[in-house]
Amino acid sequence: MMEGALLISKMLERAEKLFPKKEVVSRTSSGIHRVSYREIGERTRRLSSALEKLDVERGDKVATLAWNDHRHLETYFAVPGMGAVLHTINVRLSPQHITYIINHAEDKVLLVDPMFLPILQAIKDQIPTVEAIIVMTDDSLPDSELSPLYSYEDLIANANPNYEFPKDIDENDPAGMCFTSATTGKPKGVVYTHRAITLHSFALGLSDSAAISESDVVMPVVPMFHVNAWGMPFASTWFGSTQVMPGPAFTPELLAELITSEKVTITAGVPTIWLGLLKELDANAARYDMSSLRAVLCGGSAAPMGMIRAFETKHNVPFIHAYGMTETTPLATLSRLKSYQEDLSSEDRLEVRAKQGYLVPGLEMKVVNDEGEVEWNGEDMGELLLRGPWIADEYYKDERTEEAFQDGWLHTGDIVTVDEEGVIKIADRTKDLVKSGGEWISTIDLENALMAHDAVFEAAVIGVPHPEWQERPLAAVVLKSDVVTSKDELLEFLKPQFAKWWLPDDIVFMDEIPKTSVGKFQKNNLREQLQNHLTV
Repeated sequence: MMEGALLISKMLERAEKLFPKKEVVSRTSSGIHRVSYREIGERTRRLSSALEKLDVERGDKVATLAWNDHRHLETYFAVPGMGAVLHTINVRLSPQHITYIINHAEDKVLLVDPMFLPILQAIKDQIPTVEAIIVMTDDSLPDSELSPLYSYEDLIANANPNYEFPKDIDENDPAGMCFTSATTGKPKGVVYTHRAITLHSFALGLSDSAAISESDVVMPVVPMFHVNAWGMPFASTWFGSTQVMPGPAFTPELLAELITSEKVTITAGVPTIWLGLLKELDANAARYDMSSLRAVLCGGSAAPMGMIRAFETKHNVPFIHAYGMTETTPLATLSRLKSYQEDLSSEDRLEVRAKQGYLVPGLEMKVVNDEGEVEWNGEDMGELLLRGPWIADEYYKDERTEEAFQDGWLHTGDIVTVDEEGVIKIADRTKDLVKSGGEWISTIDLENALMAHDAVFEAAVIGVPHPEWQERPLAAVVLKSDVVTSKDELLEFLKPQFAKWWLPDDIVFMDEIPKTSVGKFQKNNLREQLQNHLTV
């Protein structure tokens, strides 16, 4: 067989040649821009040329602090296309963590949306590796003490539109880099190769996966700094899909408007995004048309079954549950019914699809506990281990590699069950499971059950110390607007669903549950807030 390197530049070249008329619909601070793949290709080549003039060389790290728009998409291909490494920085991290990861990655150039310049201004004397800052703006350069500061549009206007991407890059060379959101400790860096991103993009196009194709209108709501927007910009460009980039400061109303006006067919984000959209649709369904949607892809944390049911039964929006991590590029499993499961009752089908699903082709898994590999019986719990061509095998220059990567497997830290169909269900993170009297209680199961109550908007469950039982579950609940309920009513709602010893010892009503930078419940912060309840 012929040898052909799997390179990210080839994705863009295909879009330029075969789909030059297809568009990227990009929302920036100044409005909506419609940019064809022909234009995206030329602008990307100009950006590679401009970066080369700024002395960016192969292997250098080029970082972004930016939302989802066409300029960020151009960096996705310009940086790895020239052999450098794209480092997408989570803009929601603390200044301390942003400083740490810029220095740890040794970023040479930063491409920044104007709104994030104050972050860099505050840390400018602490990031010595940075030699240039490029501002991605529709307007003129803002006043700033940062130097040297360049305008993105001015740079590419004076660069080579016919820049040729090098063909001698090794497909196993680094192409991208992300850091975990670090609920505890410092963020951990994961480096992605050209080969890994390419194979991951193939997987996103499989019909039993996300099935992204040329005919799709793809809107990644998940940020482009969060595991490459789950790989959707790469796959969508390669396959020639229309892309809708929602830009900064979007709202549920804006997302609903974009889905309606652009006829979005597939979108992706974390559960908190879809809870917000669901609330907007419930209140103003007549204003929007969701009929174009063939799939809402949901991951990052477990989606409540009640939310899935509401999207599908009230608004006729198909929902796909998925699972992955920064370390898995991130697609690992998707919840799809097998052909013979279509005969199940609607409630049984929903129960299957509310799980995290089974492995996408190309990956392997096993689930282990202290006794060895667990049975596929849907009951026994163990830690999920993964391996495959788009699974990381180390953290970037980090001693925590030894703990997470052992014997050729990624130890995910997620506790799961596996049913006889090979479908996994996340029971909890290792650190979040509640161990009561020697038995495990899944906080995720309790959370999803609480969020199925008509009065509950969000719910998070943590373990609190107990003198007799070691730990007991404590629930924090946010109610929907203008709805009233009581602790006793919620406990009565839970009683038929769980053994008595699983029920929370207390339910605390809150205005807001703290979340991480990627929308997951921040349980360490929640424990601090509820420390007065730790004697329950």
